[in-house]
Amino acid sequence: MEEYRKLSIKDWAVEDRPREKLLYRGLASLSDAELIAILIGSGNNEETAVELSRRILGSVKNNLNALGKLDVEALKKFKGIGEAKAIAVIAALELGRRRNQSGALKMQQITSSRDAANFLQPVMGDLSHEEFWILHLNRHNKIIHYERISQGGLTGTVIDVRVILKKALEKLATSIIIAHNHPSGNLQASDSDRKITRQLRDAAKLMEIPLLDHLIITQTGYYSFADEGIL
Repeated sequence: MEEYRKLSIKDWAVEDRPREKLLYRGLASLSDAELIAILIGSGNNEETAVELSRRILGSVKNNLNALGKLDVEALKKFKGIGEAKAIAVIAALELGRRRNQSGALKMQQITSSRDAANFLQPVMGDLSHEEFWILHLNRHNKIIHYERISQGGLTGTVIDVRVILKKALEKLATSIIIAHNHPSGNLQASDSDRKITRQLRDAAKLMEIPLLDHLIITQTGYYSFADEGIL
């Protein structure tokens, strides 16, 4: 489509315009840049919406997960992207994340660390800050409830053992799994990770609510305290 670079999208052949392409060829025919172009609607004086979208994607090495971590101010640095367009892109990517999360909800029973990681990855895997979550399970190891316990910064979050056990009692959980993410991608457990795991394990045992696992989640993988024999 190099011959169209100096033309506006309205001057392109109908079948090459992103919206028309979606209608006549289906979603699968559109590139990531073309889908983003539909969201932003227009480019700037020098670029079409598609070209601008390609440049935005290029800034994050064409990684949609990385794009999802950009905030409004970061997107507004691109000429032609104002607040409304930036919000539209961020909202669309968040919907995609929640769609993945909804898919995970169908998988209710946890039989391994992989099951728990698959459930939690869409929830917290690509966050740019640390969060701490808990899965409440019944006696069949089915998730009856899950929630975020705390949210922190880039390098940590505050965890209160009493709050975690209070939540588990309220939900009548038979057992629990805890998890937090490492935005850095580092899958190594820190000394503080090990300490809080031991504290919660011992406290939960007294309450007869076993701690089945503690997971560290990243964008591309996970670390299981149970699998490593730490629990």
